Amino acid sequence: MQPLEIEVKFYPTDIDPVRNSIIELGADCLGRVFETNIRFEDANKNLIKKGSLLRLRKDKKTRLTFKSKPHDKDRQFKIFRELEVTVSDFSTMNMILESLGYYKEQIYEKWRETFVLDRIEFCIDTMPFGNFLEIEGEKEKIKPLADRIGLKWEKRIILSYLDLFNIIKDELNLTFSDVTFSNFKDVKVDFGKYADLFEAGLIV
Repeated sequence: MQPLEIEVKFYPTDIDPVRNSIIELGADCLGRVFETNIRFEDANKNLIKKGSLLRLRKDKKTRLTFKSKPHDKDRQFKIFRELEVTVSDFSTMNMILESLGYYKEQIYEKWRETFVLDRIEFCIDTMPFGNFLEIEGEKEKIKPLADRIGLKWEKRIILSYLDLFNIIKDELNLTFSDVTFSNFKDVKVDFGKYADLFEAGLIV
């Protein structure tokens, strides 16, 4: 069985109380890092057509990740099959992928602060378009912990950050595709304004 990535996101209006609540739970902080991510695609865009992701990420280390959708769709959580390896050199891995026929489709950046509690990861992500909390781990633990932090389950997000960017791109008629801080330098985003387009709602 391939390992599964199981997670939900939230868009709090104020991230600091959320961070404090996570700390009060007793979670250990693993620090804050800056990420550069490259999403690769083939000439026929087969990866995006299949809902898959081939990503090269650089923060304190370099990782190559392949994500694919599981057969059964889950409306409570964002779930992907995830295969990931650590590689020694970002530039060389990039050249290997390009030599195999893949090309850089999209670059996206974020700051990520990670907390861990009982094998659950709380990631406070500063994206170019807003601050989010991502909770990843076992299904049965995620919702109770979200409740303890004071988050409303119906406001969870089960879309990827790139899906969220596509919503913003369409709504604001943005002309760029890379989700970088420099691209958003002069773009003001009221992300809460589009809540009805990305919150999962009350799904049973």
